[in-house]
Amino acid sequence: MTPENAETTALKALAWLVADDELLPVFMGATGVDQDALRASAGDPGFLGSVLDFLLMDDAWVIRASDALSLPYDQLAMARQMLPGGAQIHWT
Repeated sequence: MTPENAETTALKALAWLVADDELLPVFMGATGVDQDALRASAGDPGFLGSVLDFLLMDDAWVIRASDALSLPYDQLAMARQMLPGGAQIHWT
């Protein structure tokens, strides 16, 4: 997974999320983003990371998005690791 592939995966996930009338309001409420900010931030890797963070909070959302996008179930998590703020934290 490259950073470019991660961004592409996250953009696909964002497009899926925007089309989901049930989940989009949950995302917007949780993040405080409105439609204008959503459009303006779509190209920001940090924002795309937050989209993946949101989806990764619930296995059912990961499965729904992955199935709809024909992605392996672990691809959203792999993409998240490649975007800003997604690196594994090592406490040693």
